[in-house]
Parts: sequence; C-alpha cells; structure tokens
Amino acid sequence: MTKEVQITFDCADPAGLAFFWAEALGYQLQPPPDGFDSWDAALEEFGVPRNQWNSRSAILPIEGHHPRVLFQRVPEAKAGKNRVHLDVRAAPGLEGNERMNALETEANRLEALGAARAYRVEPNKAMMETGFITMRDPEGNEFCLD
Repeated sequence: MTKEVQITFDCADPAGLAFFWAEALGYQLQPPPDGFDSWDAALEEFGVPRNQWNSRSAILPIEGHHPRVLFQRVPEAKAGKNRVHLDVRAAPGLEGNERMNALETEANRLEALGAARAYRVEPNKAMMETGFITMRDPEGNEFCLD
C-alpha cells in the first residue's frame, strides 16, 4: 500500500519559511480551520499562547496530489549540510542553454524572495550531467533547481 508523504523542515521562522516555499513550489499556505477567517483567530480561540503562534506552519499543493510541507520551529540553528534536499524541477524537458536560461530565471525569482545561490553545474554529456543550480532557502537549507 502506497503511503502519503509529508516533508517537514525544522526552522526558526515557520511562517516566513512557509511563505518562501509556497512561492517556490507554487503551493498555498494551509488555510485556517473551518469557521475561522484567519489562523490568528483560530489560535486565539484554541487558547494557544501568543509566543507559540509561529511554532508551526504548513503549505499545501494548489492542485494535484503532492506532499504537504510542514515547518516547525526548533531552538537550534542549522548545523551543517542537508543529508536530504529538494530538487525543484524548474526546467523539465529542456536541455542545454534553454534549460540553463530557465534555471537562471527561476534562481533570480527565488533570490528576490530571500534565497541565495550556492553554485551552478553546467551541462556535460560526458559526465551525464544535464545542469542544475544549487541554492539555499532563507534559513540556509540547500535545494537544487533542476
């Protein structure tokens, strides 16, 4: 039986990182529970202390069956390189200069949202490499534009 997958990020600012990744992936912020017009109203009604209001945030796909992404606040900072990372498929089916131009366009858009470039790998058929750009989200988590 196939299982559903949720991707979880440990972070310092769940709301800020959720906004970034919603924009990066074309997702939406998870709406508040039925009967509430905002998360603030829901959290207040539930009696959640204000200092916990930004302890979690989640994003959902706008369409299709893709994983929910959860962001949860943790006290420690990111300590090293990710052992798992996301590949954001920003140029499927494209090759060569057309592919790298599409990746550059997406890299520029994400930099405007707070991401940073780490490095770029050029296409190289002899190495079976199609080309990609490695980036870091606003909290330093590595991901690839592929």
